[in-house]
Amino acid sequence: MFASATVLLWLCATCLAQQGSSQPAAKLVPTEGDYIAHDFHFKTGETLPELRLHYLTFGKPVKDASGKVTNAVLILHGTGGSGRQFLAPQFADVLFGPGQLLDTSRYFVILPDNIGHGKSSKPSDGMRAHFPLYDYDDMVAAQHELLEKGLGVNHLRLVLGTSMGCMHSWVWGETYSEFIDAIMPLACLPVQIAGRNRLWRKMVIDGIRNDPDWNRGEYTTEPRAALEISADFLLIAGSAPLLMQRNLPTRGAADKFLYDSVRRITATLDANDFLYAVNASRNYDPSSKLETIKAPVMFVNSADDFINPPELGIAEQEIKRVPRGKFVLIPVSDQTHGHGTHTWATVWQQYLKELLEESEK
Repeated sequence: MFASATVLLWLCATCLAQQGSSQPAAKLVPTEGDYIAHDFHFKTGETLPELRLHYLTFGKPVKDASGKVTNAVLILHGTGGSGRQFLAPQFADVLFGPGQLLDTSRYFVILPDNIGHGKSSKPSDGMRAHFPLYDYDDMVAAQHELLEKGLGVNHLRLVLGTSMGCMHSWVWGETYSEFIDAIMPLACLPVQIAGRNRLWRKMVIDGIRNDPDWNRGEYTTEPRAALEISADFLLIAGSAPLLMQRNLPTRGAADKFLYDSVRRITATLDANDFLYAVNASRNYDPSSKLETIKAPVMFVNSADDFINPPELGIAEQEIKRVPRGKFVLIPVSDQTHGHGTHTWATVWQQYLKELLEESEK
């Protein structure tokens, strides 16, 4: 698992230890596999003879009389994450169990590792900085090919995305408007990445590239400064002030958390992989085509999100252009987790229920 997911899961575990939790659902065991996309073409004009797309699935596809799959749910992870992160109890135990909203005995749930992430093809597999310079459009195109050619899915009941996956869900809505019944973007904005959001990403990109040990991506050992600046920004971008103040109430506790977290993150992080993942957002901008999205959209952000601060007012403004769109801003509380609120399903599952009911009409 990559660094951002590691940080969020640490915070989640700490919070659970303090607040307690209900008994988890029976352990669900996913089906795991790889799809190989042959001669995959990227927007840059680059190609890969074989692009590996790893995935986890639960359940089985169901088709109607016309052959259309009616129960497929695609769930998309954030920058540095993987499909496996959605097996965490704060997500899976709330949504995937019997009688729950995405009951895997009813839905065919698909959790891909996107390009550059998890067990899918990525720079650290061997190509390093010669890996194609992918972007979000490439990632969504690969997801679509995985579904149609790899899993035989010709229609989606729902696309739900968190963070980077949230942005992917907007791309899905515009690129494959007839393919989807409902869309739930969690923790992003449907505009180009600018302002502070662009600044911290550019700082990470420049910090990696300016480390002499990065060596234009041809390092033989991980460049230490590049990894540390990446870890530092991951910690800040994913931070939740109330949660951190409660769990780290002294200077010593905060310093120890920083030391331990940076060590843990840098132990598993690859500089090229993270550089590519952050840089993939460089040309994201769905704002010009929001009116073309046909499916109902339930767009949810949390008010303590460092990456998408509510005072910008962008979400409230842009959702007006989505024909069947609704925006919900979750207030700061003891139940929110900053940007990572997207993975705490108890906080927003009522809105997922509303979306599923509306999109059945």
